[in-house]
Amino acid sequence: IVIIGVRLANQKSDKEHPYGHERMECVSALILAVILFATGAGIGYSGVMKILSGNYGNLTIPGTLALSAAAVSMISKEAMYWYTVAAARKIDSSALMAGAWHHRSDALSSVGSFAGILGARSGFPVLDSVASVIICLFIIKAAISIFADAIGKMTDKACSDTFIQEVREVILTQKGVVRIDQLKTRLFGDKIYVDTDISIDGSVSLNDAHKVAQQVHDAIEAKFPKVKHCMVHMNPYNSTAINNIVDKNY
Repeated sequence: IVIIGVRLANQKSDKEHPYGHERMECVSALILAVILFATGAGIGYSGVMKILSGNYGNLTIPGTLALSAAAVSMISKEAMYWYTVAAARKIDSSALMAGAWHHRSDALSSVGSFAGILGARSGFPVLDSVASVIICLFIIKAAISIFADAIGKMTDKACSDTFIQEVREVILTQKGVVRIDQLKTRLFGDKIYVDTDISIDGSVSLNDAHKVAQQVHDAIEAKFPKVKHCMVHMNPYNSTAINNIVDKNY
């Protein structure tokens, strides 16, 4: 699911999708979040049913080989989680991050297995079920977090206040920009779109005003690699215009 999502997201724009395919990665993240949620719920349900049944007398006591296998699985899956997280952060991939949490869910499941095996060998087989319920909560929390992040990127959610402030600073440092009349940002998959209205001296020529707008556009896209496109609208700076403009930040 991750591989397909990333490949589709990296396809170039076409006639049917002129803005690109970045949101396909969010679709992958949503699918993985649902699978992760189901996994966690299944583990939790199984644990609760075993606790309620109280039937532990017929359980076979596992050997040291099973305990060793659970430990190896726990360590290897946790290592895979951190490796995938590093890759996801490097390329800022929500689908890959969801895949990383799938590894973590396996690692947590192995923790439950280890606890259950150890508990069974120590005379407390119920530990397996208790651990399953606790692990269920961690997995479901991760699934909800991944789901919410993907939904935000698919519904044009605004960027953080910190990012918006950084964009404002870049715009205001460009020569010829008098003020920012409006600044809006939106997430598009793992990319960002920026729309801004700026005031420029109304007495300058159209060519000079366009140069200022182009300078703002280039500066933002150069400073922030995640910005896929920046749209700059120009307003003439004069007393009449200023009386009708309210500085807006979204």
